[in-house]
Amino acid sequence: TEMGQGLHTKMRAVAAHELGIPKERIRVMATRTDKVPNTSPTAASSGSDLNGAAVREACRELRRRLAPVSELLPEAERDDWGKLIARAYLERVPLSATGFYATPGIGMDWNTGQGTPFYYFACGAAVCEVEVDGFTGDYRLRRVDILHDVGDSLAPGIDRGQIEGGFIQGVGWLTVEELKWNEKGVLLTHSPDTYKIPAIGDAPWDFRVNLLREATQAGTVGGSKAVGEPPLMLAIAAREAIRDAVAAFGTGGRIELASPATGEAIWHAVRRVRTQT
Repeated sequence: TEMGQGLHTKMRAVAAHELGIPKERIRVMATRTDKVPNTSPTAASSGSDLNGAAVREACRELRRRLAPVSELLPEAERDDWGKLIARAYLERVPLSATGFYATPGIGMDWNTGQGTPFYYFACGAAVCEVEVDGFTGDYRLRRVDILHDVGDSLAPGIDRGQIEGGFIQGVGWLTVEELKWNEKGVLLTHSPDTYKIPAIGDAPWDFRVNLLREATQAGTVGGSKAVGEPPLMLAIAAREAIRDAVAAFGTGGRIELASPATGEAIWHAVRRVRTQT
């Protein structure tokens, strides 16, 4: 499912690369069960891995069928996609193909805790600089530097956007998105007017994202790695930077800070630190 994560753009790039034609000649349509009845859900950041490998297999099947047709054309016309497809039609060569891919070599025995549940791991590092107001508990992300492993990126612009978005989502999880219930167990923070999610004003003033170089992942489409959700965990750096800033109001020692580190939680933490001194 394309939900704004750039999946269609990446699949277009994979198909164009495998068929050796411009991306402009590739049209992507939304998935439906009448096209692929047993496809997997788009989850666990596996969209590019699973769909990309399936698209690659379908395109390679088409190339296998078209190779003999190409030999029937004059050499000067073999790179002309339109003429190749027209000749394939006249030769009664099927021009549709289905690709299917299942991640190889994974499995887990949950009773024994043994197995290989993941094909690979994606790593990243983040450094955050924050500013905390000791009188209000408010904080600002001044600068964030991220280095993230996406393998060989299928679309660097999209992957940077996913890293930025995942990080900000993580910042919301750890600093503002607070669940509260009343004494009867009724959720009070049930809608946007009571449950705060990060907005553009919560983004760092200086946001720098770099992709790890020479990080080809063997066995995946284009050597790429998943990038949707892993960057969320990098936001732990923002929370720990807040903890360090709170510590600066005192003389050191253990700094207790709730999660999420809301303005209220920060204010109480600063007050405790000041009392200890």
